Amino acid sequence: MTAARERVLSTLRERIAAYAASRIGKDFAEDLAQEALLVIESKYAALESVDDLLPVSFQILRFKLQDWRRKHARCGELTMADVTELALADGAASQLAVLEREELLARPRMAIAALDGRCRDLFRLKLDGRTFGEIQTAMGAATLNTVYTWDFRCRKQLLAQLGEVRP
Repeated sequence: MTAARERVLSTLRERIAAYAASRIGKDFAEDLAQEALLVIESKYAALESVDDLLPVSFQILRFKLQDWRRKHARCGELTMADVTELALADGAASQLAVLEREELLARPRMAIAALDGRCRDLFRLKLDGRTFGEIQTAMGAATLNTVYTWDFRCRKQLLAQLGEVRP
């Protein structure tokens, strides 16, 4: 890469990062600017001047921003609440929140305790963040569809238990 092209790409990177930061914040802007530059370097190596690269780079950045928004919306990251805002400052109020949370969790705990062993194991593995493939291996199921069937039946049993359980 020539020195002139490096200066052009450096200037573009600054402009791309500033534009992206104004749209989505500084945390992700650097990553998107780097991705856009990788595309420019791999697919548009023939373009040398800023006048040629600027519109191309911003079009690439627009596509990268769309992908970023789509991904984060799909994962639910754009609508998540900040945990630090949920913390309560007052000690008595935080104790009240703990008690309310315990009461809220009491019914599901009692309902899960009333289920058979396989359903309890299945829910424990799911709550540990295991995938269905990992659950299949851990529980010794013959096929993945067997795990899906167990999951369906266990969820039905849990809903039935939740209807019967009274605190």
